[in-house]
This record gives sequence, structure tokens and C-alpha cells, in this order.
Amino acid sequence: MTANDENFEQFEEDEAAETTLALNSAGRKRLFSKELRCMMYGFGDDQNPYTESVDIIEDLVIEFITETTHKAMEIGRTGRVQVEDIVFLVRKDSRKYARVKDLLTMNEELKRARKAFDEIKFAGNVK
Repeated sequence: MTANDENFEQFEEDEAAETTLALNSAGRKRLFSKELRCMMYGFGDDQNPYTESVDIIEDLVIEFITETTHKAMEIGRTGRVQVEDIVFLVRKDSRKYARVKDLLTMNEELKRARKAFDEIKFAGNVK
């Protein structure tokens, strides 16, 4: 067997692995890959983590979001998800509850800052 034959066989194996990976994630666009790679790096992973690792974590994230959304749709107004429903679902998990409260507070602060900025901008245009 020559070196070219070995390289060709290695190429075929690599191509088969890529095809298998593509089939595993077929039909679903990866939504959070970039963000998850950055988060994984921030938590100590390699700067370029394995695609398989990112895909597994993304599957877990999407599963969590889907389950939480379904639960939220069952409580409160059926068929609609409201902020209060999410707060209700995470109320017993202190870390999640604290994070949700932080994000809601930050959102309100951003709304107030945008409103103030728009008022200043509008006042500047009136003169």
C-alpha cells in the first residue's frame, strides 16, 4: 500500500465522520454555537472547543428552553408565556431566580436610559 492510498483512506474516513456529524445535526440550524463557544472558553475550555461538545451543550440548552417554555405555557394564561410565568417556574431555584431578577432589573434600567436618551435627542431637535 502506498502513501497516497493511505492518505486517500484517511480522507475517506474523515469524510465519513463529517457526513455522520452532518446527519446528526441535519434539519436543525445551530442557533447558539458562537455564544456557547465563547461561554465555554470563559469557563476554562479551549478557545476553539470541539464542535461535538458545542453541539451537545446546544442540544441541552434547547431542551431546557423547550421544557421551560412548555411548562410556562401550562401555567398562568394557557398558551401564552409571560415573564411572571418564568419567575414562578424558577422561584425555588435561588440561582436562577436571582439571575432572572437581575436580568429584569437590567432590562428596566435600559428602558429608562433609552427613554431619557430619546427625550434628550427629541429636545435637541425641537430647538
